[in-house]
Amino acid sequence: QVQLVESGGGLVQAGGSLRLSCAASGTIYRINNMGWYRQAPGKQRELVARIISGGSTDYADSVKGRFTISRDNAKNTVYLQMSSLKPEDTAVYYCNAVITILNFWGQGTQVTVSS
Repeated sequence: QVQLVESGGGLVQAGGSLRLSCAASGTIYRINNMGWYRQAPGKQRELVARIISGGSTDYADSVKGRFTISRDNAKNTVYLQMSSLKPEDTAVYYCNAVITILNFWGQGTQVTVSS
């Protein structure tokens, strides 16, 4: 069993910052990718950022230069530092981990950016 527990969501004004955290626990052999996706009301879930085991990162164009993903392999934890937040960043943010060949998801954390 693998669990992903997210924290750090909330309400922030436009231009503000938030930091999301996601810790993986349970029977973990090898985590390949860890990342963040988001889903706004009426929209499909989309990739925000991901980081692979070697440290390479991948960002959605809409967040490049504003969001930074990082990872602490010793703690099986991934972080998303979000700055210069915009109302269009409002969504439920989901943590994702690819462990061996399986996908795991967190329960989601709400991020709301007010204008």
